[in-house]
Amino acid sequence: MQHRVRAVLLTPNNTMLLIKRIRPGIDPYWVIVGGKIEPTDAGPEDALLREVREEIAGEARIVSLLHTIETADERQDFYLATIEKWNFEDRTGPEFSQEGRGEYILEEIPLAADALDAVNLLPQDFATVLRGAVERGELLAAR
Repeated sequence: MQHRVRAVLLTPNNTMLLIKRIRPGIDPYWVIVGGKIEPTDAGPEDALLREVREEIAGEARIVSLLHTIETADERQDFYLATIEKWNFEDRTGPEFSQEGRGEYILEEIPLAADALDAVNLLPQDFATVLRGAVERGELLAAR
């Protein structure tokens, strides 16, 4: 089973960082920063911090596990985390240099239901969970 970790990264500006994916022949979509756990990672949280460093050259502080989605072949753990500084230009993740992967654009999205509704956040199951947390004010409270 593939195990992935993702971070809902809350900024000091009361926004969250999402990556917009633009790929040929597919409508643009947004994803949460993260990736798969590697054998060299000490555990899920270690993998998550490594992914944040690779994908946005930032240092996150994990607040809590927010949600898990599990299927027959994959588990995705979504964490709530805060981040103070990042630099998308200094990213080092291997996916950014692979041919044919399309564009990756880092965007700050307000912590508001209408802002989430304006983007095609995948996976859709998690987008619904995140929208509910935003509506209940849980993300601002964690900040």
